[in-house]
Amino acid sequence: MVEFNWITGLGGGILIGISATILLAFDGRIAGISGMLNGAVDWKSKEYWRWYFLGGMLLGGLIYEYFLPFLPSTPIPDAKPLIMIVGGLLVGFGTRMGNGCTSGHGVCGLGRLSARSLVAVITFLITAMVTVFITNLIT
Repeated sequence: MVEFNWITGLGGGILIGISATILLAFDGRIAGISGMLNGAVDWKSKEYWRWYFLGGMLLGGLIYEYFLPFLPSTPIPDAKPLIMIVGGLLVGFGTRMGNGCTSGHGVCGLGRLSARSLVAVITFLITAMVTVFITNLIT
């Protein structure tokens, strides 16, 4: 397991909230990452803002990891790569099935008081709790 630092979690959450608010306030767009990525790789759309937003996320991660040495580095998970790949595919399937991901439903949808997003977030949380419970039984 990795050590959890609530201060960096709080800082990251604040930055995510600010970026989602800015995108919605100034461009009227929802900062749901799965929908944004889906639209970016669609290639039919001329909405370059998607690439800028996704590139900014990657650039922000690189800056944090490699150019801010005084902050704690990103923890390396103990999971095997195959398990992480299967988990990533399951998350991708879930975002398609749920018509959005945690950033779209949790950050943006709940902020807009969407009932559909509330159901999605409750489903995410229950699934996460069950997953942790099962993982702790196995290990």
